[in-house]
Amino acid sequence: MSTFNDREKAFENKFAHDSEMQFKAEARRNKLLGLWAAEHLGKTGDEAAAYAVEVVKSDFEEAGEEDVYRKVSGDLGSRVEESDIRAKMAELMVEAKAQLMKEVD
Repeated sequence: MSTFNDREKAFENKFAHDSEMQFKAEARRNKLLGLWAAEHLGKTGDEAAAYAVEVVKSDFEEAGEEDVYRKVSGDLGSRVEESDIRAKMAELMVEAKAQLMKEVD
């Protein structure tokens, strides 16, 4: 019975770890997206960093990434197309995961 309990505990630990890494990757992606959007809005330095924090916080409105998309899309208006924002979100998720993996090594 101990082997079964050990396996169960290992699965629980892996699930917790994977969930934490996904959360961190999404938060990192949102920060990077905020910095990217800030460039398009003409924000630099502290103003760009503050905007990136706003984008990260926008992710807590609802499950999924639509709240982040709406925030950035609404702020950018007609400066950037929807498809470009969504493509950038996907690209930055890959980058965020890569950054986190480097930090773990």
